[in-house]
Amino acid sequence: MSSSQSYTLRGQIRALETTTQVTLAVLALASGVFTYLGVRELLDGSATTVFFGAVIYSTSVSVAIYAFWSYLLRFMPHVRQPGSRRLLYVAMAMGACFIMAMSSWLNAAALAGSAALEQHLANTTEDYQQKFNAAHENALASQSLLPDLQLASQRFSGLADVERRSGALTGTSGSGTVVQLLSQMSAQLGSLQAEVEGSRTAIDTIFGDGGKRLSTMRELVSSGGPIAERSNAYAEEAVQLSGLITALQQTSVAPAVKRAAADLGQTFIAPVADGTDAELQNRQSEVVGRVEAAVKAQSVALAAAADEILARPVVEPLRFTPISAPEAVIRYARDFLPSWAGAIAIDLIPGVLIFILCIVQEVIRREDGEEMGEAEMSTADLMRALRIREKLRVAEAGTRDAQDEESGEIVVGAAGTGAEIVQRNDPVAPFPKTALR
Repeated sequence: MSSSQSYTLRGQIRALETTTQVTLAVLALASGVFTYLGVRELLDGSATTVFFGAVIYSTSVSVAIYAFWSYLLRFMPHVRQPGSRRLLYVAMAMGACFIMAMSSWLNAAALAGSAALEQHLANTTEDYQQKFNAAHENALASQSLLPDLQLASQRFSGLADVERRSGALTGTSGSGTVVQLLSQMSAQLGSLQAEVEGSRTAIDTIFGDGGKRLSTMRELVSSGGPIAERSNAYAEEAVQLSGLITALQQTSVAPAVKRAAADLGQTFIAPVADGTDAELQNRQSEVVGRVEAAVKAQSVALAAAADEILARPVVEPLRFTPISAPEAVIRYARDFLPSWAGAIAIDLIPGVLIFILCIVQEVIRREDGEEMGEAEMSTADLMRALRIREKLRVAEAGTRDAQDEESGEIVVGAAGTGAEIVQRNDPVAPFPKTALR
C-alpha cells in the first residue's frame, strides 16, 4: 500500500512539472506587465526613454522572479536537514521582501493607481470645502456687528429728533449744538452699517463662484476619462478656488469697524455750546459730555465685538499638489487592500507551490521507509560499517589460515564453486576395521 501511494505521488509530480513551469512563467510575465505599467508613471523624459526604461526594468523583474522561484522549487523539497531547511526559509523570506520592494507596489499602482488618484482628488475636494466654508463663516462673522451698529445709530438719531422737536435734553427745542452732535454720531454709525451691509453682497458673490468651482471639481473626480487630464483640469480649478478663499478673507469689515470704533472714542471733538444765554450753554455742555461718554462706551463695545471676530483662526488657502499613481496607492493603502493583496499574491503565490512540494516529498520519503529516526544510521555510517565488516572478515580469514597451517591442514578452494576439500594427515579418529565373516 505504501509503495503504491509513493509511486502514485511521484507520478503526479512528474505529470505536473510542465504545469508548474508554465504557471511560474505566466505569473512572472504577468508581474512584469503590471510592473511595466506602474514604473512608466515614475519615469521622466522622452517617450522613447520612458518606454525602453520601463521595458528593461519589467523584464529584469520577470526574470528575477522566475529564477528565484525556480531555484526554490528545485532545491527546497529535497533538503531534509532542519538547519539547511531553515536557511532556505530565510532565503525565501528575503527574496519575497525583495520582490515586494521591486515589483509588488508597482503592481498595486497599475491595478489601483487611477482609483487611488481619484481618492486623492476626492479627499482634497473635501479639504477645500472645509477651508472655503471656514473662510465664508469668518466673512459672515462681520455681519454680527450690524445689530449693534443699527441700535447705536437709531439711538443717536432718535435723541436728535427728540431734542429737535421738544428739547428734551437741553430744555430748548431746535437744531442746536446737541442736535448737530447727535446727528453726526448717527451718520457715522450709519456709514459703518452701510459698509457692513455692502460687504454682504461681495461675500455672496464670491461664495456663489466658489460653489461653482467646487461643483466642477467634484465632476472632474467622478467623471470618466484619463485621470491625468482630469488632474490637470482639477489643478486649475483648485488654484481659482484658493484665490476665492483669500478673497473671502479680505472681505471682512471687522478691521474697518474696529478702526472706526477707535476713532469714535479717541477723536471725539466736543462742539462749542451756541446757546443764547449762559444757562443754555451750560445745559448744552452737560449734554455734550454725556454724549461723549455714550460715544466712548459705544466705541469700546464695537471694538470688543470686532476683536472677537478678528480672534477667529485665519484660514490658510490650500495648495493642491499633484501626486503619481504609485504614491497615491501607498498613501491610501488602507482604502485599496484588495488591490494590494492581488498585487502581492501574483508575486508570492509560487511559495505555496513550494510548500505543497515539500509536504508531498515528505510523504513519499515516509511511505518508502526513508524517514530516519534518531537511533538509525545515516548513509555515511552504513558505508563505514561495511568497510569495518570487510576488514574484520579479512582478519578472520587470515587467522583461520594460520591455525590451519599449524594443524597441518591443506585447504583447497574450488574456484567459482565455493566448495572446500580438506585433507588431513593425522585423522582425529582411526578408520574403522572391516569385519570378516
